[in-house]
Amino acid sequence: MDTVEELNGTYFFNGLSNLSATELYFWVLLDESAKHLGVDDLVTLALIILGQPIKGTRAKPIGATKGTSYLSSYLRKWIRIEVKSWPTLTTGSIKRRKFTYVNNLGAFVGRWIPILGIMILAYDVSAISYKTTARYNLIARGNDKLWS
Repeated sequence: MDTVEELNGTYFFNGLSNLSATELYFWVLLDESAKHLGVDDLVTLALIILGQPIKGTRAKPIGATKGTSYLSSYLRKWIRIEVKSWPTLTTGSIKRRKFTYVNNLGAFVGRWIPILGIMILAYDVSAISYKTTARYNLIARGNDKLWS
Protein backbone atom coordinates (compact mmCIF):
# COMPACT_ATOMS: atom_id res chain seq x y z
CA MET A 1 0.00 0.00 0.00
CA ASP A 2 1.68 3.19 -1.11
CA THR A 3 -0.33 5.41 1.25
CA VAL A 4 0.72 3.52 4.38
CA GLU A 5 4.27 3.47 5.71
CA GLU A 6 6.14 3.19 8.97
CA LEU A 7 8.78 5.75 9.88
CA ASN A 8 10.77 5.94 13.15
CA GLY A 9 8.16 3.99 15.11
CA THR A 10 5.27 6.17 13.87
CA TYR A 11 2.91 5.75 10.95
CA PHE A 12 2.21 7.59 7.72
CA PHE A 13 -1.34 7.27 6.35
CA ASN A 14 -3.07 9.09 3.47
CA GLY A 15 -0.73 12.05 3.56
CA LEU A 16 -0.64 12.32 7.37
CA SER A 17 2.71 11.69 8.99
CA ASN A 18 4.12 10.99 12.44
CA LEU A 19 0.93 9.26 13.63
CA SER A 20 0.80 7.20 16.80
CA ALA A 21 -1.02 3.86 16.75
CA THR A 22 -4.12 5.49 18.29
CA GLU A 23 -4.09 8.32 15.76
CA LEU A 24 -3.68 5.79 12.96
CA TYR A 25 -6.75 3.90 14.17
CA PHE A 26 -8.73 7.16 14.27
CA TRP A 27 -7.80 8.07 10.67
CA VAL A 28 -8.52 4.53 9.44
CA LEU A 29 -11.92 4.79 11.19
CA LEU A 30 -12.69 8.06 9.40
CA ASP A 31 -11.57 6.60 6.06
CA GLU A 32 -13.68 3.44 6.47
CA SER A 33 -16.68 5.52 7.60
CA ALA A 34 -16.39 7.70 4.52
CA LYS A 35 -16.25 4.59 2.30
CA HIS A 36 -19.22 2.94 3.99
CA LEU A 37 -21.61 5.85 4.35
CA GLY A 38 -23.55 6.88 1.30
CA VAL A 39 -27.00 7.80 0.03
CA ASP A 40 -28.60 4.85 1.81
CA ASP A 41 -27.61 6.37 5.14
CA LEU A 42 -29.56 9.51 4.32
CA VAL A 43 -32.57 7.21 4.01
CA THR A 44 -31.70 5.65 7.38
CA LEU A 45 -31.59 9.05 9.06
CA ALA A 46 -34.82 10.06 7.34
CA LEU A 47 -36.54 6.93 8.68
CA ILE A 48 -35.43 7.72 12.21
CA ILE A 49 -36.23 11.45 12.04
CA LEU A 50 -39.66 10.98 10.43
CA GLY A 51 -40.60 8.64 13.25
CA GLN A 52 -39.99 11.15 16.04
CA PRO A 53 -43.14 12.32 17.88
CA ILE A 54 -42.78 16.03 17.09
CA LYS A 55 -46.25 16.74 15.71
CA GLY A 56 -48.78 17.99 18.23
CA THR A 57 -51.87 15.87 18.80
CA ARG A 58 -55.00 15.59 20.90
CA ALA A 59 -54.91 14.97 24.62
CA LYS A 60 -53.64 11.49 25.43
CA PRO A 61 -53.93 9.25 28.48
CA ILE A 62 -51.36 9.61 31.25
CA GLY A 63 -48.20 7.69 30.38
CA ALA A 64 -48.75 7.84 26.62
CA THR A 65 -46.03 9.29 24.42
CA LYS A 66 -46.76 12.97 23.83
CA GLY A 67 -47.23 13.96 20.20
CA THR A 68 -47.07 11.78 17.11
CA SER A 69 -44.75 11.49 14.15
CA TYR A 70 -45.57 12.99 10.77
CA LEU A 71 -44.92 9.57 9.25
CA SER A 72 -47.43 7.82 11.50
CA SER A 73 -49.97 10.61 11.03
CA TYR A 74 -49.86 10.44 7.22
CA LEU A 75 -49.74 6.65 7.06
CA ARG A 76 -52.88 6.47 9.24
CA LYS A 77 -54.67 8.56 6.59
CA TRP A 78 -53.20 6.76 3.56
CA ILE A 79 -53.52 3.17 4.85
CA ARG A 80 -56.97 2.90 6.37
CA ILE A 81 -56.98 -0.81 7.08
CA GLU A 82 -58.19 -1.90 10.48
CA VAL A 83 -56.33 -4.78 12.14
CA LYS A 84 -56.57 -6.61 15.44
CA SER A 85 -54.28 -5.14 18.09
CA TRP A 86 -50.77 -5.29 16.63
CA PRO A 87 -47.75 -4.52 18.86
CA THR A 88 -45.67 -1.40 18.24
CA LEU A 89 -42.97 0.56 19.98
CA THR A 90 -42.91 4.28 20.70
CA THR A 91 -40.43 6.43 22.58
CA GLY A 92 -42.53 6.10 25.71
CA SER A 93 -43.15 2.37 25.37
CA ILE A 94 -39.43 1.70 24.92
CA LYS A 95 -38.71 3.58 28.16
CA ARG A 96 -41.41 1.52 29.92
CA ARG A 97 -40.15 -1.67 28.21
CA LYS A 98 -43.67 -2.41 27.12
CA PHE A 99 -45.36 -2.73 23.73
CA THR A 100 -48.25 -0.49 22.80
CA TYR A 101 -50.96 -1.77 20.49
CA VAL A 102 -52.69 -0.23 17.48
CA ASN A 103 -55.70 -1.19 15.39
CA ASN A 104 -54.65 0.68 12.24
CA LEU A 105 -52.15 -0.76 9.75
CA GLY A 106 -50.87 2.74 8.89
CA ALA A 107 -50.04 3.44 12.54
CA PHE A 108 -48.34 0.05 12.80
CA VAL A 109 -46.13 0.74 9.77
CA GLY A 110 -45.46 4.31 10.88
CA ARG A 111 -44.22 3.17 14.27
CA TRP A 112 -42.01 0.34 12.99
CA ILE A 113 -40.25 2.30 10.19
CA PRO A 114 -38.03 4.26 12.64
CA ILE A 115 -37.07 0.96 14.31
CA LEU A 116 -35.94 -0.25 10.87
CA GLY A 117 -33.79 2.88 10.59
CA ILE A 118 -32.23 2.18 13.99
CA MET A 119 -31.45 -1.42 12.98
CA ILE A 120 -29.78 -0.23 9.75
CA LEU A 121 -27.76 2.29 11.75
CA ALA A 122 -26.68 -0.44 14.19
CA TYR A 123 -25.53 -2.56 11.22
CA ASP A 124 -23.57 0.40 9.81
CA VAL A 125 -21.78 0.99 13.11
CA SER A 126 -20.84 -2.69 13.48
CA ALA A 127 -19.71 -3.00 9.84
CA ILE A 128 -17.56 0.14 10.06
CA SER A 129 -16.04 -1.05 13.35
CA TYR A 130 -15.18 -4.46 11.92
CA LYS A 131 -13.70 -3.07 8.69
CA THR A 132 -11.71 -0.44 10.59
CA THR A 133 -10.18 -2.97 12.98
CA ALA A 134 -9.36 -5.42 10.16
CA ARG A 135 -7.70 -2.70 8.05
CA TYR A 136 -5.87 -1.26 11.05
CA ASN A 137 -4.49 -4.71 11.90
CA LEU A 138 -3.17 -5.02 8.34
CA ILE A 139 -1.29 -1.74 8.73
CA ALA A 140 -0.17 -1.85 12.39
CA ARG A 141 2.88 -3.72 13.55
CA GLY A 142 3.50 -6.04 16.49
CA ASN A 143 1.99 -4.90 19.78
CA ASP A 144 0.03 -2.08 18.11
CA LYS A 145 -2.35 -4.62 16.57
CA LEU A 146 -5.76 -5.19 18.15
CA TRP A 147 -6.85 -8.76 18.98
CA SER A 148 -4.07 -10.36 16.99
